[in-house]
Amino acid sequence: MQHQDQTYEGFSGTIVTNPAHSGPRPGVLVFHSIAWRGPIEMAAAERLAAMGYAAFVADTYGKAPDGPEECRTLMNGLNADRSELRRRIEAALDWMRGAGETNGNHAAIGFCFGGKCVLDLARMGHEDVKAVASFHGLFDKPTWPGAPRFPASVLALHGWDDPLATPEETLALAAELDAAEADWQILAMGGVGHAFTNPGANDKAGGKHYDARATERAWAAAAQHFATTL
Repeated sequence: MQHQDQTYEGFSGTIVTNPAHSGPRPGVLVFHSIAWRGPIEMAAAERLAAMGYAAFVADTYGKAPDGPEECRTLMNGLNADRSELRRRIEAALDWMRGAGETNGNHAAIGFCFGGKCVLDLARMGHEDVKAVASFHGLFDKPTWPGAPRFPASVLALHGWDDPLATPEETLALAAELDAAEADWQILAMGGVGHAFTNPGANDKAGGKHYDARATERAWAAAAQHFATTL
């Protein structure tokens, strides 16, 4: 994928599909966490393909980061420039639109920082983006104004004990979605923190820990969400 003369490489460089499903189908973008494209995002693409969707793991960094510190630097740069992040998200959507694999209906999922990306995608107001699902995403609004109405159906899969998305921020997201006349759901799971889909997250004291039950509940909700909107 090209954006402003920079190459952004998604998982496998192409759309992930399952041969059991043929023909054009809804396309689902997968947006990565702070840690860039990894096993969680790649497994998500395969899982979505098995559901009958065309999936693509997008790259918002434009390079393979050299370790956690560079990951944080790259993410912080995009958090500080949400307009540039918007351009990169839209470039990924445009690439999927032109890939020839989708039927014109699109959706997105994202993890952590990627959860913020899919909420920003919903805020853009694209009519062909039918649904987004944010897994332990970040809820802060961008500096640019969102569309007056959000056509995408929004699902936020959220650990209530997530220190990076507090109850106050969760209520603010609900108010924002109401104001945009969005079809929205927030699945807030008690006793669950940030990064609950990541088996490597083990900082329970810091509010970042893996939860297998929450992960399966979140995926079940996302599957139902897409089945009823795409």
